[in-house]
Amino acid sequence: MSDADAGVWDETVDVLVAGSGAGGVTGAYTAAREGLSVLLVEASDKFGGTTAYSGGGGMWFPCNPVLQRAGVDDTLDDAYEYYRAVVGDRTAAALQQTYVRGGAPLIEYLESDELLKFSLLPWPDYFGAAPKARADGMRHICARPLRVEAAPQLRTAVRGPLDADRLGAPQPDDYFVGGRALIARLLAATARYPHAAARLDTALVELIVQDGRVVGAVTEHGGRRAAVRATRGVLLAAGGFEHNTEMRKRYGVPGTVRDSMGPASNRGLAHLAGIAVGADTDLMDQAWWSPGLTHPDGSSAFALWFTGGIFVDDAGRRFVNESAAYDRLGRGVLAAIAAGTVTLPFWMVYDDRAGVVPPVQATNVSMVATEQYVRAGLWRTADTLADLAIAIGVSPDNLAETVRRYNAFVAAGHDDDFGRGDEPYDRAFSGGASPLVPIERGPFHAAAFGVSDLGTKGGLRTDTAARVLDTAGEVIAGLYAAGNTMAAPSGTAYPGGGNPIGTSMLFSHLAVRDMLGRTS
Repeated sequence: MSDADAGVWDETVDVLVAGSGAGGVTGAYTAAREGLSVLLVEASDKFGGTTAYSGGGGMWFPCNPVLQRAGVDDTLDDAYEYYRAVVGDRTAAALQQTYVRGGAPLIEYLESDELLKFSLLPWPDYFGAAPKARADGMRHICARPLRVEAAPQLRTAVRGPLDADRLGAPQPDDYFVGGRALIARLLAATARYPHAAARLDTALVELIVQDGRVVGAVTEHGGRRAAVRATRGVLLAAGGFEHNTEMRKRYGVPGTVRDSMGPASNRGLAHLAGIAVGADTDLMDQAWWSPGLTHPDGSSAFALWFTGGIFVDDAGRRFVNESAAYDRLGRGVLAAIAAGTVTLPFWMVYDDRAGVVPPVQATNVSMVATEQYVRAGLWRTADTLADLAIAIGVSPDNLAETVRRYNAFVAAGHDDDFGRGDEPYDRAFSGGASPLVPIERGPFHAAAFGVSDLGTKGGLRTDTAARVLDTAGEVIAGLYAAGNTMAAPSGTAYPGGGNPIGTSMLFSHLAVRDMLGRTS
């Protein structure tokens, strides 16, 4: 919106926050706690964004007080060495340093509030062979579960779990856990301040610029638009654009909206608003990837924790480490698709030691009745590997040789082709034991997989204070971005569980801290 259009304000606050995932609620909480008036707007009918779908809701914050109390011997220098080795030069070193070193002070700040409590959630780093990787997972924490009765007004207001939205399951009435606990705790803590407000079904659709500075935004609720003045700044933390088919196509993001795990409201409106006022962007073809078990409704949903089976390409040959961290595995699938050796669906081949149900222990969206997968042709069974190969359209000879070779690796205790089991994450779901399980008991089975994502990770370029930069590299005054609306500091990598939530929280917090130094 131009200068001339911004003459009348419907509302004035110090800080306007778009989005209610981990970043948005952290930013709103920081603003309220520091005495600023804040309005948080959420485009959908529930709070929480993609964060609320996270079963763990983890944060990768090395050396934070929770870990220090547990006696973890990590150092920030070691954590940065690991992060830098994984991410490389794809993003600015200053952004990487800010993230790695900023998480511990943030948790110290949050823990001083009695409503904000955290626990250890050990989760191995995703590149176990990189220098200073933590095999024990001691860079990862989560919010403690919160009794629903402690914040009953939020029971149905917080999004998720996934089964509630995807399968119509009832929302839990005992505890908020995982990402839902993080959102509920921060919302409850923010609500204690009278100068904080949060509104559902209210989208930020346009930014208002005066004299070269973002001074507010246009929001839309029920078809009615309102101009909100933000005297200190506007924080865009509204998630990615994974549910915008046109934007995915424009920027070359593989996959489809159907297979994304973000909420349907993640349509990139905040990205478009920022771009419209001159913001630069980066990583717009990137997402947080994963393999996706294909369900009878046609969607392929984020899946991990494979206790058996191998993935095969169009020729019936293995092409990836099946136990690798999900983003690395998803990128391996995408690389094979780009090389022309894999088309979707691709198949997991496994034996009958646990029956027809594939050895996938964490489907995130629960499996439905077995017969529905069989009827849809998604799970196929044959008495012999040759017949199974025909059923999934691959070479019987290749599949037989692939399984023979794989079983030999199992017997020898090492996967010479793809190193399955070589890194700690590969063994995270097998109690440290080898994840190599033979395929030898007929009948034999195959389950269809696609490529899923946890949201896009490309967005507006920022500096270390989360201030948005224009295409000349200059700060756009009054405009900030965090989370999946911000170009991810991790670049094309996913260094460890809790990176998306952690970066979103930290840079939202830093954005508001920067606003504190500015007057109306």
